[in-house]
Amino acid sequence: MEAGIFIIIVGAVAVAAVARSRGWPAPLLVTVVALAASFLPFIPDLAIDGHLLLNLVLPPLLYSAALDVSFVSFQRSLPQIRRLGIGLVVVTAVIVGLVAWWLMPSLTLPGALLLGAIVAPPDAVSAAAIGRRLGLPRRVMTVLSGESLINDATSLTMFRVFTAIVAGSAAFHLGETLWQFVLAVVVGVLVGVVLGAGLHQLRMRVSDPVVHGTFGLLAPFGAYAIAEALGGSGVLAVVAMGLFVGFNAPRTSYTTRQQEAPLWLSADFLLESFVFAYIGLQLPRVIADLNDGDVGPVLLLSFVVLLLVLVVRPLFVYPASAWGQWLTRMRLRKWERVKAVRGQVPVQPAQERRHPLTEEQLRRRLAETKLSWRDNAVVSWAGMRGVVTLATALAAADLAGLDDGAAHAIVVVAFVVTVGTLLLQGLTLPWLIRRLDVVDDSEAQEDARQLAAVRERSREAGKAYLRSMRREWASERGEGGLAAFDAFAKRLVKTESDAERDDLDAQPRPTYEQFVALSKGWLTVRRQVLLEERDAGNLSEEVMHELITAMDAEELALDTRGATRPQSRA
Repeated sequence: MEAGIFIIIVGAVAVAAVARSRGWPAPLLVTVVALAASFLPFIPDLAIDGHLLLNLVLPPLLYSAALDVSFVSFQRSLPQIRRLGIGLVVVTAVIVGLVAWWLMPSLTLPGALLLGAIVAPPDAVSAAAIGRRLGLPRRVMTVLSGESLINDATSLTMFRVFTAIVAGSAAFHLGETLWQFVLAVVVGVLVGVVLGAGLHQLRMRVSDPVVHGTFGLLAPFGAYAIAEALGGSGVLAVVAMGLFVGFNAPRTSYTTRQQEAPLWLSADFLLESFVFAYIGLQLPRVIADLNDGDVGPVLLLSFVVLLLVLVVRPLFVYPASAWGQWLTRMRLRKWERVKAVRGQVPVQPAQERRHPLTEEQLRRRLAETKLSWRDNAVVSWAGMRGVVTLATALAAADLAGLDDGAAHAIVVVAFVVTVGTLLLQGLTLPWLIRRLDVVDDSEAQEDARQLAAVRERSREAGKAYLRSMRREWASERGEGGLAAFDAFAKRLVKTESDAERDDLDAQPRPTYEQFVALSKGWLTVRRQVLLEERDAGNLSEEVMHELITAMDAEELALDTRGATRPQSRA
């Protein structure tokens, strides 16, 4: 068993590495190769418990995804994310459940709804990988990524309810089901925020990046387990913790950020490769487990459910998008009426008074991010299923209340839907994105405008810092130290004049220790400016992260070049 898992992991990673080197979507190629390899006699037959697979794979993948999501963009796109992550999952589960019950009454209504809950949540891993490679606009990527962070919580809450009904330990009551969902959300988010705040304090107070990385790897499992034990959503706990830690990551040391990024990239690569390989390897086995008389009806049900999940999504996305824009117009009209009555911009929420917003920024806060019909076409077709569908189907197969035929049918349908969406949507999504030309020049223009503005403000803040430090140098080091400081300061603000450069060459050279101390102070001031601009809504997190990454590289260079250049020139 152990040797078989190792062989599969190595093979999956090798195939995924080839896909990455060629620019192909790795999850799709891994699934296809594993599906073909499953017919070879020497490939080991693995059977992993669904609960174990879910608990080992889902928390780190969700946490890593949440770390990379812009909290500001997530917050602004939250209405769309809620509709897709909650509303679409519920609608898909109910429609699939009713149709499955009609086609195969032996499933029973609770069993059919359980099947609907299993196949309802999309997995954005493949879509996100394709979108990043083809340059999808951030507004689309935010919706897809945000949906994948919360739809699993909806699906798993429904899964928990229907498994209890199927097992005979509970009856369905709408009020009780809604209460369980609310409890799962509240407890899950609270656990995630509390643990995220604790992890952030550890990252701020402990300087060892190895300790940070180790606790970071353990944290998602702890958040998931604690939230589930308290009756909350482990998924939402992990997501809330990841969003909190990711939002505050720029306040930690640069060594923490530089070690964290490759660590989670490697973990994601390993886990995703294994999961998609396992999906491909298991499909022939689960079909072979069916009784001869059940093969035809179950395969018919599988393809009908596959068609349903493909069709329901666009039929939900477009009306939901139109509804969101109608609500936006209503909110803006109400805001305009309040403004007209008061004769001024309505009072801002208390949490925003530290960074007063302009009238245009307030409008943007009230307005839901608008997706064009092209954007919605991409969102509609990015519904590939993945690890949650696979793991919950395997977990459902062991339920006491399901007979063997129904359990096998649920597993087969889940695997067919997962592989089918990966192949049909995953292979055609790049073509659709190129065909529709889903790009946004205004996004790049806005980034350039924000970049120019924040660089200017950062430069001015840096100069103010240098002026304050100059007075300190003048009092402590006299005229010689002051001359060295001036030489350093002019170089730090990147003087371009040749005459000034020649004049600087004649100035005294600051020592390396002086150079490092002032340079790090300069970087600290500039980072603080970026955080203030982000919090004030003047700078997108994506642009901020690009700038902070460049500053981290500058600080790394300061720390690594001093050993061989004790008298480094500024």
